[in-house]
Amino acid sequence: MRVSSLVKALLQIEHVVVKGVWFEWPAPDRQVLVVRVAPTRRASARCPECGRRCPVRDQGDGDRRWRSLDLGSTMVYLEGPAPRVDCRGHGVLVAAVPWARHKARATAAFEDQATWLAAHTAKTTVAALMRTSWRAVTTMVTRVVAEARDGVDRLEGLRRIGIDDKSYKKGHKYLMVVVDHDSGRVVWAREGRDQATVAAFFDALGPARAALLTHVSCDGATWIHDVITERASQALICMDPFHVQQWAGQAVDEVRRRITREAKAAGQAVTDSSSRWALLKTPQALTGAQQASLAHIKKTNGPLYRAYLIKEQLRQAFAARGQHGRALLAGVISWAARSRIPEMVKLAATLRTYQKTIKNALDSGVTNGRVEATNTHIQTLIKQAYGYGSADALIAMIELKHGGLCPELPGR
Repeated sequence: MRVSSLVKALLQIEHVVVKGVWFEWPAPDRQVLVVRVAPTRRASARCPECGRRCPVRDQGDGDRRWRSLDLGSTMVYLEGPAPRVDCRGHGVLVAAVPWARHKARATAAFEDQATWLAAHTAKTTVAALMRTSWRAVTTMVTRVVAEARDGVDRLEGLRRIGIDDKSYKKGHKYLMVVVDHDSGRVVWAREGRDQATVAAFFDALGPARAALLTHVSCDGATWIHDVITERASQALICMDPFHVQQWAGQAVDEVRRRITREAKAAGQAVTDSSSRWALLKTPQALTGAQQASLAHIKKTNGPLYRAYLIKEQLRQAFAARGQHGRALLAGVISWAARSRIPEMVKLAATLRTYQKTIKNALDSGVTNGRVEATNTHIQTLIKQAYGYGSADALIAMIELKHGGLCPELPGR
């Protein structure tokens, strides 16, 4: 095998001519391997945006170097020309090279390996292993994901989706995230938390594909419901059970706090503050002490215990689903409305407002569980990176790990 063929195979580069190989010593205890390369005639003088052959404008800033995959413990750089071309559609740009992406300072194989590692471990670990910086890894991830995003239509074939917002930074910085219930993947994400952001998703989806949606799960934000109704009127809006049960839990806690305040004002015995979790947790998750606390509430505080039972019947409605779940939901609304407990009466009114979307969830079993799990993973990504400077960088990591855009390892 010729040296040039061996070098190209080891460094995972194609459509290049190897013109020379030598060692350099940037420090007395460190050596690097430099490989002089040039594009083949067919791959030279092409626009990096459209790939068309273009006239060469000038030689630009002269030769450049790109970081390549290491050979063992030896760092490797490719050195080659970087002329500028004059594209009719995109103007004057540095010519594309077959071994690296546009504006990259590392080879495509190097970026793919760093990005694959970033999808499976912390970026600081990747930076140490690849002997680069975590900022450089972030830039590589963004570039690789952007290329993968352009090469695949992730909105094709959507039928059941979940929409939710996620806070990613202080100062009311939010992302809107759309998850495919059938594949479990993030198919779309955008900075923002308003109707315009949700409408941007449907703009990307298009009317024809929006007409194929059957179920859309989300929370109780009416501004999300309004956009769905306008852009995909045939889709059933499924109210997320977690948020509905959260409303009931908050109502029970408000009852507990009000009764505690009234008891204090009257100089009466106050319900133990530890009873809060006895009222909010599911019966199966109660500790012995919490079971005793709940039994005490049952004997001494009828209104608070009735509020607890209403909350539990609502939970049972979602556990039963279908026609039985519908019947339990109707019972919850009726019971809460005539309970003469202000917080429960208010809950009944809220449930009645969202009754149609709650019934859709009971009938279909579609919840926002996948989206909530994705939001938990997003929070983990934020913690691992100690925050992100831009929404684009975070979205790239989300799509890399949870959007099916992770590249293959070079050589596989």
